[in-house]
Amino acid sequence: MPKAKRKRSTVEKRARRERRLKFMTIFINGKQKLVPRPKLIDGLPIEEFIASNADPIGLHEFGLWEYMTPCTEF
Repeated sequence: MPKAKRKRSTVEKRARRERRLKFMTIFINGKQKLVPRPKLIDGLPIEEFIASNADPIGLHEFGLWEYMTPCTEF
């Protein structure tokens, strides 16, 4: 008869839960790798959030010119 699995302690469960929130598993060359999860704001990646919510003055102040739309008015 096989040996029964050992139950995880509370500390191990907490560490596993935190690790799952910080990292995600991806496959590279057929092997599993843990990589940090992308940062999200309100469920959107940071670049999309900034592009949809920032005004042109704020984008200019922080040097994010790639998110600015060209202005044709003078």
